Amino acid sequence: MGKPYRPKDHYFQRAKQRGFRARSAFKLEELVQRFGLLRPGGRVLDLGSAPGGFLQVIARAVGPSGLAVGVDLVPVRPFSEQWVRTAVVDVLADDARELVEAVASGPYDAVLSDMAPKTTGVRATDEARSLRLAERALELARALGRPGSSFVTKLFMGGDFEVFRAQVREAYREVKVVRPEATRSASNEIYLVGLGLRAPVD
Repeated sequence: MGKPYRPKDHYFQRAKQRGFRARSAFKLEELVQRFGLLRPGGRVLDLGSAPGGFLQVIARAVGPSGLAVGVDLVPVRPFSEQWVRTAVVDVLADDARELVEAVASGPYDAVLSDMAPKTTGVRATDEARSLRLAERALELARALGRPGSSFVTKLFMGGDFEVFRAQVREAYREVKVVRPEATRSASNEIYLVGLGLRAPVD
């Protein structure tokens, strides 16, 4: 049994101290440090970007010569950095790819997803909804990522996890399963990291 949920835990306080909009920024910082996902001048797409914790890390990493694009169902508070662009996009919509490319066309060097469904408390339902978002993130990453690009998606560990991991392995040369230190102890979320998007086969 996990520890009780503490909304103002250690990482919450650290996020306030460092000016991060969300504690999720620490999760991405760890993934970047471990796998070298971001670099100056990179073009990065952030799915489910509100309130902007991931985008803050991305913007600092890619710098003025790069581009950070964030989309979410709700508006993201504007950034002062000119190389950050945001838009309201439903990634499950049929025209999601077109709407993303209207903000900035691909290809991208990394596609990151911190998307999570509104939880119902019914584990099977929540896992299924989380998986659908992760599947959509993978679809967009394969469509908009350049060969060799990276992919990160959050999802709830569930019965179809291995099937989804196999799909990621088909698309990327390396696949890692990570539970960042900043993840709440009671959470069943994990991150899948795909490294080296395979070039499409003609």
